[in-house]
Amino acid sequence: MWEYRGQKRPPFAVEPKKGQESVWDYTRPPKIVPDKRRVEVKVGNLVIADSNRTVRALETASPPSFYIPPEDVRMEVLAPHPSSSWCEWKGTAKYWALDVKDRPREMIGWTYPKPTPEFESIAGWFSFYPGRVECYVDGERVQPQPGEFYAGWITKEIVGPFKGEADTNDW
Repeated sequence: MWEYRGQKRPPFAVEPKKGQESVWDYTRPPKIVPDKRRVEVKVGNLVIADSNRTVRALETASPPSFYIPPEDVRMEVLAPHPSSSWCEWKGTAKYWALDVKDRPREMIGWTYPKPTPEFESIAGWFSFYPGRVECYVDGERVQPQPGEFYAGWITKEIVGPFKGEADTNDW
């Protein structure tokens, strides 16, 4: 199914310009890479997370997901959500909801409490859905990855096309 695993770009991929990255150059399985840019997660004026010690998960066909160390997340505004899911690379994800007055308790982020050995470096780190909360990288509000399930962070330097767009179900 996955002919493209970061070794070559498919003919339909956007050619990145200087300073850009193609999601088709990312590998499968994903890589975790440090990122020193400032990452903020907010709902209006409420800051949920603020960090310059993040890592990005880079996986073929998807915009990166940023992971934030738990020390840089305001745990007092989060509550466990009963949902979970399984990733073929990282293991079982635990979901989190915003826990503040006058807000629905929908899933806004996740962690991997006990990831697979290859991804132990992100154990307990948080990532958030940019379609459900405001996510910023160095002041740029990121765009959410298309599709209901996906949670990649699209910034100006990332080019696709991206998994989750129309007609990508067979990727």
